[in-house]
Amino acid sequence: MTRSKLYFASDFHLGVPDYNSSREREEKIVRWLDMCSKDAKAIYLVGDIFDFWFEYKRAVPKGYIRLLGKLAELSDAGIEIHLFLGNHDMWMFDYLPKAIACQIHKGPIQIEENGVKMYVGHGDGLGPGDRGYKFLKKVFRNRICQWLFARLHPNFGIWLAQKSSNTSRNTTKKSDQYKGDENEWLAIYAKQVLEKEHFDYFIFGHRHLKLDIDLGKGSRYYNLGEWMTASNYAEFDGEKLHLKSFEA
Repeated sequence: MTRSKLYFASDFHLGVPDYNSSREREEKIVRWLDMCSKDAKAIYLVGDIFDFWFEYKRAVPKGYIRLLGKLAELSDAGIEIHLFLGNHDMWMFDYLPKAIACQIHKGPIQIEENGVKMYVGHGDGLGPGDRGYKFLKKVFRNRICQWLFARLHPNFGIWLAQKSSNTSRNTTKKSDQYKGDENEWLAIYAKQVLEKEHFDYFIFGHRHLKLDIDLGKGSRYYNLGEWMTASNYAEFDGEKLHLKSFEA
């Protein structure tokens, strides 16, 4: 079996809006992973996989057994699994790397495959504007703040975080509108990066929009969209990147 393709997806937001719809979405994601497993060299899950995730030292959010089991199975089969911290699940620490042998990425990374350079990240906090969230992100990533939150009982802490997550998601939903190529802040950010270094592809999530924007200079920005109302993903076949929909 030849494993040569790279797959990318983001914004599953498992856990919302209710158990049944989240469970149905999780089963669909597992079917997608089964499809990927036939020829995948690596799978990149680019943030907000869970609508909320916080690892206490001896407790983690319950559920997601089918997804985690499938990821462990693929990892055991030799497929690289990469998880990116999103704005909803940035509190991943050492549990998942140990449980499913995945790699955790706290920010954008660079990939080079067959001479093709890719810049991959969730996308939150990048580009111009959104100063309020950028400040909150620093607070949420602060180790002292994380230690203080971990002192809360999981029943209360997880409930409180889920309420906050719902507010954050509703705020994001209001901005999930296409603003035109020239106003898309991740496209602006990508162009700023291009001034220093060339990348063939920029791959982000967070926007909940399926986007393909020509940045000029032989570079493109792709946004992976989301899986709450759609099932978008990207596939790199060794030469080009393609945006696709699963079971559309």
